[in-house]
Amino acid sequence: MELLHAPWRIEYIRAPKSNPSETSLFSRIAQSNDDEANYVVVREKTCYAVLNTYPYNGGHLLVVPYKQAADLSGLTDEELCDLMKLTRRCLDVLTQIMKPDGFNIGMNLGKVAGAGIVEHLHIHIVPRWSGDTNFMPIIANTRVLPEALADVASRLRAAFAGNSSAV
Repeated sequence: MELLHAPWRIEYIRAPKSNPSETSLFSRIAQSNDDEANYVVVREKTCYAVLNTYPYNGGHLLVVPYKQAADLSGLTDEELCDLMKLTRRCLDVLTQIMKPDGFNIGMNLGKVAGAGIVEHLHIHIVPRWSGDTNFMPIIANTRVLPEALADVASRLRAAFAGNSSAV
């Protein structure tokens, strides 16, 4: 039997997990100036978009409000509107740059619903392509991402900035 490895997952598994009462990972990223290291692709007034470091698929973005809130009731109407507008903008850029056949978009609110960062809501945008599900995740519990996160982030940043050479 051939062994298949997904070494990037071990970093997530071993990484210390913060308590929900502490500042969330997303708040730390929001306050950081190092967008490259954090894979932030665009910042707007009340929210930002960041590549998921442990993606379900290539181009998996998270749209995150700057305000740490566990659910939608913790956001103002303006913040909710901005969150959805940035989600739409992300779909437009991902469609332009990565040309997916579709998307999965969703939120996991609460630990029982699968939220990994319970204290800070965020929207998942997962690009999907026809045939992107194969034997690897089913048999080997491994996903193959054909492009490095830093390269995807760079192309997306350029597209958000309006640089057509990012395609």
